[in-house]
Amino acid sequence: MSDLLSAGVLTVFIASIIVQTMPLVIASVGETIGEQSGVLNLGIEGVMLIGALAGYATAIWTDSAWLGMLGGLLGGVVANLLMLVLNTWLGLNQIVVGLAVTLIGEGLTSVLYLQAFSKSPQSIPPNSWKIPLLSEIPVIGPAIFRQSGIFWACILLLIMVAFLLSRTNWGLATRSAGQKPSSLDAAGGSVMVTRSQAVLLNGAFVGLGGAYLSILTTGTFTPFMTNGLGFLAIVITMLSRGKVGWIVLTSLLYGIAVAVKNPLQLIGVSIPADVFQMLPFVVVMITLILFARSSVVPPALGAPYTRGAR
Repeated sequence: MSDLLSAGVLTVFIASIIVQTMPLVIASVGETIGEQSGVLNLGIEGVMLIGALAGYATAIWTDSAWLGMLGGLLGGVVANLLMLVLNTWLGLNQIVVGLAVTLIGEGLTSVLYLQAFSKSPQSIPPNSWKIPLLSEIPVIGPAIFRQSGIFWACILLLIMVAFLLSRTNWGLATRSAGQKPSSLDAAGGSVMVTRSQAVLLNGAFVGLGGAYLSILTTGTFTPFMTNGLGFLAIVITMLSRGKVGWIVLTSLLYGIAVAVKNPLQLIGVSIPADVFQMLPFVVVMITLILFARSSVVPPALGAPYTRGAR
């Protein structure tokens, strides 16, 4: 009986790590695309909330988690249009605009949710996809190979982004726009077009991360539900040097810190709720202190670019 309980606790723990980690990984990858092109999106918190609400509402109205994820993606793109126009096209201060987007996203999603759903809140049922044979493996089978098909689609997306950023001309152009935009300009590339593409992809992935949070991680939407997740994504992005693999590893620390609550409660360990809420941020801050000196950000990050400038 004790062995069965231990296996059950471990299964719950691993599954919880996955669902807690994925929204942060997806959002951080989106932020990485933007930062590698030289655009700092401090509005990621607000964009995640807009993606979360758009995804939740779409999933409820269409009764489809897949369409909900698409709704979240599109919501993130629309939310980032403000960043695109004001930052990329007009060259306004990226920090000021980003913070404004966060405040707009927080306020707008709260009002829309209260108007549309607060009187009759609905939950999205769990979505799972059992992979034959693999799902029967003890402990890791139920935890990993019974995840939603959306989880595996997102994994493929992350692998694709890692390949595109490191192995293609598009990735080289994106990194050049953040490293030395004048070189991209001199080589005949367009810094404006490259950064515009990056900002839209940034919004798509951040919105997708928000939708994952509301549809798969929690199954519902609540105002301010990101609870600083967007700002953590910015920190993780800066620590990861543009490497998707490092983003996953760093995000896993957050996921473990959040997920540890469930197994501890199952085995009867009593720890104040405030400690659990604080723990993930403490873990990320410790990681930041230990590795901040080795972090590398693009030299042109946050700086507007004028064509022909040297």
